[in-house]
Amino acid sequence: MFTDFVDELSKMLAGDQLLTAKSELIPYESDGLTAFKALPRAVVLPEQQSEVVDIVQLCHRYSVPFVARGSGTSLSGGSLPNTDGIVIGLNRLNRILSLDAEQRIAVVESGVINKNVSDAAHPYGLYYAPDPSSQAVCTIGGNVAFNSGGAHCLKYGMTSNHVMGIKAVLPDGNLVELGGSSLENVGPDLVGLFVGSEGLFGIALEITLRLLPIPETYRTVLAAYPSMELAGDAVAAVVASGLLPGAMEIMDNLTVRAVEESVKAGYPIDAGAVLIVELEGEASAVEEEFRDLQEIISKSGAYNVRSARDETERNLIWKGRKGAFGALGKISPAYIVQDGVVPRNQLGAALAEIDSLSQEYGVRVANVFHAGDGNLHPNVLFDNREDGMLEKAEALASEIVKMCVRRGGAITGEHGVGMEKRHLMTDMFSDQDINQMLKLTNEFDPKGIANSGKMFPADRVRGI
Repeated sequence: MFTDFVDELSKMLAGDQLLTAKSELIPYESDGLTAFKALPRAVVLPEQQSEVVDIVQLCHRYSVPFVARGSGTSLSGGSLPNTDGIVIGLNRLNRILSLDAEQRIAVVESGVINKNVSDAAHPYGLYYAPDPSSQAVCTIGGNVAFNSGGAHCLKYGMTSNHVMGIKAVLPDGNLVELGGSSLENVGPDLVGLFVGSEGLFGIALEITLRLLPIPETYRTVLAAYPSMELAGDAVAAVVASGLLPGAMEIMDNLTVRAVEESVKAGYPIDAGAVLIVELEGEASAVEEEFRDLQEIISKSGAYNVRSARDETERNLIWKGRKGAFGALGKISPAYIVQDGVVPRNQLGAALAEIDSLSQEYGVRVANVFHAGDGNLHPNVLFDNREDGMLEKAEALASEIVKMCVRRGGAITGEHGVGMEKRHLMTDMFSDQDINQMLKLTNEFDPKGIANSGKMFPADRVRGI
């Protein structure tokens, strides 16, 4: 049957759009979480939205599982292939279809790179706010699937706060239009339902995005602390003051040293923790807030404080933060990135428990996280060449996520559940909750072919 399916695919696509040789499939065997690997039976590379629709309709007719994939930057195994199915690569759907500067709206295809939206909007004094660390390579379609955030989500929110409309193909091949170009929609929030659904509801083909005016000015502060606890207390003090920075990020000493070795961002390598706080907006308001921030930081125990004097210094500070995950490759052959969330008032205790768990397991953990909203990114470092170390690292990563739930948080802030955390869904949700999720998913995808094997525990079967 699969042979017949491939024969039909080959008739509707050009030769370089259908990959079936093992050497061609290997680049698609995993995403950013390389602990999970699987070869699909084929990869298809559509160049038009209509081709995606035709492919999904064919998958539905033959009951062939499919996984949509952008740049493969997912850190939860969210775009891991199904060994019985195909991967639909969307990178060739990379057109910005329209940009209305007056209405502050951009309509883009799902394969458009996140940063390219802001680059296109820049001449009009606009930009796209969500800024994942991988924004130079990740796609808008992937951001929609996982409701991506980034350093500036504290002030501006996640992807869901910036998506106004979606044209999508459902798993049965039907086209739907969700939302639109207005902020004033009536009826159920179907866009909010689709964003963050991890590909279980179908494939976004065209996304209408809200753009924002580029802030008039920025004030970026880098503060070094003897300990993570003091840096965490500083975050609490900033929030308690009523200030709403665009971003607040913390990195521990292990991360700082890795960043300096790789990026040379000028971080003090003796710091127990580094805190980045960025204010942005109208110049007069930012300058007033900056004076308040300086006073708070001066009383917070920081021993080394500097402010970016110009855009070059600001960009270097952020280059270090956004390059943190990659920099860790300098000090560890492999690592697992988690993204559990805790309430801000639990940050200090959560970090202390992570340190305790690290010592208990004998595995190093490098911490870098969105401090303003409690979204932790503990990086569990290990040597995958040693027997049993992957399993040990995975066990530690799971314990960290469970700790976040115990402290009133969540198992994921922006990376998604994917393959990695599906066994932890029952730590956060009741059987009734999961059954309701399955019921909803089955309404969209009765055959269970869209990104099957993800999100739900292995013993909970999708499909009717």
